[in-house]
Amino acid sequence: MVEKCRGLALAIVVLSGLLLHKRGLDEWQKVKDHLWKNIIEDKSVEISNILSLSYNDLSTALKQCFLYFGIFPEDKVLEAENIIWLWMVEGFIPRGEERMEDVAEGFLNELIRRSLVQVAKTFWEKVTECRVHDLLRDLAIQKALEINFFDIYDTRNHSISSLCIRHAIHSQGERSIMFFDHNFSNTSLIKFSSVFRHLYVLYLDIEVGFTPDAIGSLYHLKFLHLRGLCYIPSSIGNLKNLQTLHANSNLFSCHLPAETADLINLRHLVAPYSEPLKRISKLTSLQVLEYIYYDHLKNLSTLRLLCCGDESFPSLEFLNSCQKLQKLWLDGRIEKLLLFSNSTTMIALLYSELTEDPMPILGMLPNLRDLQWRGAYKGKDITCNGNSFSQLEFLRLDSLQNLERWHLGTSAMPLIKGLYIYDCRRLKEIPERMKDVEPIYG
Repeated sequence: MVEKCRGLALAIVVLSGLLLHKRGLDEWQKVKDHLWKNIIEDKSVEISNILSLSYNDLSTALKQCFLYFGIFPEDKVLEAENIIWLWMVEGFIPRGEERMEDVAEGFLNELIRRSLVQVAKTFWEKVTECRVHDLLRDLAIQKALEINFFDIYDTRNHSISSLCIRHAIHSQGERSIMFFDHNFSNTSLIKFSSVFRHLYVLYLDIEVGFTPDAIGSLYHLKFLHLRGLCYIPSSIGNLKNLQTLHANSNLFSCHLPAETADLINLRHLVAPYSEPLKRISKLTSLQVLEYIYYDHLKNLSTLRLLCCGDESFPSLEFLNSCQKLQKLWLDGRIEKLLLFSNSTTMIALLYSELTEDPMPILGMLPNLRDLQWRGAYKGKDITCNGNSFSQLEFLRLDSLQNLERWHLGTSAMPLIKGLYIYDCRRLKEIPERMKDVEPIYG
């Protein structure tokens, strides 16, 4: 079969991804028969036929998820979180007992296993960024246009307010607009109230601009991505159906108005913000919160907190009330570490400058699997006692300038399988048992 692929690496990889899911010999034979039927004059198979064969083997839901990659510009590296949230809003992810975010992540991993999506970046074995090969993007566009899944408009040939955009919005099943143009900044040309009023998804990726007040008229909007926009109007509080708000700017801190707290169905909030939102506790559906501080958020599963300058984090006791918290990043100085929720599976402590060894506290967490330190501790000794870290699989120790000794109990870290140590210059040696653990690079 490799010869029939004309030695093209992509064709070989995609074909192997397809065969990986074919368990029986008869299924392999069907794939071979299909390839042989499509042999061309030089006795090889067109790569497009191989890629299409893998696409046709997908379930309906996975086909929709794959086609979505065709919307984005060529060679664009995509945040896995964004893709997952977009799939949810578009209705590609079935509802059930499992969290929709987890189901969607499984779909992404399935496309990766089939070599239809490439991993661009990982963090502790979790895909954080991904991309598609140019030829697979071409396939996604071709298949999408065949079934009117989406349309692509080049702004060099069409005005943003032209009839072609209006037609796309009112066409059956089309409820999303994604705009990629780093040379565009005059958002006032976009007729939000008239052209875009039925939108579910609005994705603006521009160089720099301001969000018009009229965006508050998009009452059906569920997903809003604003990149390069340095102002968000208070009218955003009208978007009661919004599930995801992702706002950032290349040049400025994007100011979130207080009305953000009125978005009662918000599940994912990612935006730099320097002041607490007084009423954010109303966001009872919130599951992902990045770059914002507040307490009493019972359903949080992912949280990133940043404390800039010479100040220390205020009390972190509110984290005890986040009983569903799984992944936690704390970037900044911490006076004293408190016990976190037992549900926590991943913790990253960055530049915490702790003076007391945090290992005894962290080692008590029954579900902790990933632990990352970078400049987190100023002491000379760390001690992992007894049965501590019973579920830990990955440990990263980075930039611990004063660390000299690491004491490891005989029963501690029984499941450890990955270890990363960098810039711990005074550490004399690692525990004997850790010498057999696979090193992690990067």
